[in-house]
Amino acid sequence: MEESLGTIVQRHRKKSGLSRERLGEIAGVGKTVIYDIEHGKTTVRFNTVKKVLDALNIRVRYISPLEESADEKG
Repeated sequence: MEESLGTIVQRHRKKSGLSRERLGEIAGVGKTVIYDIEHGKTTVRFNTVKKVLDALNIRVRYISPLEESADEKG
């Protein structure tokens, strides 16, 4: 079973010893945004989520079936 983005963010935040408020300061967003991400709110903008992921040194990997088939063809 895959973890939700919110669970990943929360786990990394806690392992880093950061409060929601402090992570928000580092990422340049409000602490409410951190709460919203951790609780799966779907209306948070991607660029805002990216700021939080960057602050936690989490990378996003994009996977596309179109790209995978292009790689197989060489």
